Amino acid sequence: MVKNFLITGRPGIGKTTAVEKIVNLLKGSNVTVGGFVSREVRRGGVRIGFEVEDVKTGKKGYLARVGVGVGPRVGKYTVNIREFEAIGVKALVDAIDEADVIIVDEIGPMELYSLKFKEAVRNAVESEKPVVATIHWKASRDPFCRAILSRNDVKIIELSFRSRDKVPLEVYSEIVEKLRE
Repeated sequence: MVKNFLITGRPGIGKTTAVEKIVNLLKGSNVTVGGFVSREVRRGGVRIGFEVEDVKTGKKGYLARVGVGVGPRVGKYTVNIREFEAIGVKALVDAIDEADVIIVDEIGPMELYSLKFKEAVRNAVESEKPVVATIHWKASRDPFCRAILSRNDVKIIELSFRSRDKVPLEVYSEIVEKLRE
């Protein structure tokens, strides 16, 4: 039975927007949602990094920034593992214990530098709770991601310009139905 919904698609197609719509629909139905979303941070129209936000508390921090800090580099960005784990991974771990639905936006090259993140994602998908996650196309080649994608309880949803308006409602409906079981 499907309980893990993994949304994929090309960069800029609207994966995070789709997840945020799902979160809002669920919250509007009094479903407890936990986990995190990631967004671009722009200054003067130029992307300078990525922030992570706890969907339950609203707490924000940097996942990565252009040339700032100490940590692994992905392209021109330095990954802030400490801040990501303190906000994003903590939100994910808390969601496994406290939420009805777990949000993971996203499973990508930056996030995969955190072993705590991988453990939390593994625990989330193995839990009884529905998980809505986005997965970066480059990460899908990673052995950790391939193991998640090959699970029997995973539904892979390819987001496109045609599908991006209907996917949030479809996923929301499937989750609400799953929660009623």
